Amino acid sequence: MLWTIVVILLVLWLIGWIGFHILGAAIHILLILAIVFVVVALVKGL
Repeated sequence: MLWTIVVILLVLWLIGWIGFHILGAAIHILLILAIVFVVVALVKGL
């Protein structure tokens, strides 16, 4: 029983760790795209 809980928690931790890294990269990409779009909009407005 204890080993089952340990394995489940370990698997969930790995999924969260991998998901956090992928999500973190996606958030940075989205932030860069947002900044680029703002700069382009400002340049076109001038």
